Amino acid sequence: MRLAGLALSAAIAALAVGPWLRDLRAGGHVATNWRGRDVAFPAGVVLVACSLLALAPLAVLNDRAGLDLLDPGLYRWAVYVLGVCLLGLIDDAIGRRAGPRGWREHAAALLAGRFSTGAVKALGAAALAAFATAGRGRHDVAYLADLALLLLTTNLFNLLDLRPGRVEKALAMLLAALCIGAWTVAPLDLLGIFIGPLLVGAAFTLRERAMLGDSGANLAGAVAGIALLTVLGSTGRVVALAIVVALTVFGEFRSISAAIDRLPLLRALDSLGRVE
Repeated sequence: MRLAGLALSAAIAALAVGPWLRDLRAGGHVATNWRGRDVAFPAGVVLVACSLLALAPLAVLNDRAGLDLLDPGLYRWAVYVLGVCLLGLIDDAIGRRAGPRGWREHAAALLAGRFSTGAVKALGAAALAAFATAGRGRHDVAYLADLALLLLTTNLFNLLDLRPGRVEKALAMLLAALCIGAWTVAPLDLLGIFIGPLLVGAAFTLRERAMLGDSGANLAGAVAGIALLTVLGSTGRVVALAIVVALTVFGEFRSISAAIDRLPLLRALDSLGRVE
């Protein structure tokens, strides 16, 4: 029954995403993509709106009618997902037009007393992650590792968001691996309300009709981080953290796109479904 969140949010997205993206574009909310094309931006706002439209009736029915439509854990994690989407929207709305770029410039701006969307996003995400992971009953080192895994996974999906559909495909492959490896649909039960619109939205980003923006990349990254935390055991989370740290460090200093292009299998997966 809890897969109702995935089904309803995907159905709403299938009806609403196309028209709403057209409205974004008509209102001048566009960005230039990697090929120099102007596309609707930020699509993440539309995807989150679809999730909230689905959440409204499900939350009422879950509470008032006693139906088992939402995983109880969603109450903890929804704050993080929606919060980092809002932080991403701040960067989409302000950070792309003016202000410092890159971690060093954001840090310098913060130290100089100037406003920095990157610093707001980083500090805000850390606060939200600390709130979401509080009370999980683990010792300090493990708690800090979980906190880092959630934060760095969210950030990693921002680093991946350089080609159409890459973020959504990475999320889909991660969820498939977790569900098959652990033989569970728990991530879909817990986070389906946010996964449905992301999967539907991929049809538009792959065809270069929209860009996710930081709001959409943060949405996917938050879902990925929460899925890792809630499915993997303690050893698995440590391994996942090591992988995420390695990819993050690589992405900060080298081109992830160039690395993908050098490997035939990754290049084929990355271009799958994309308009060429």
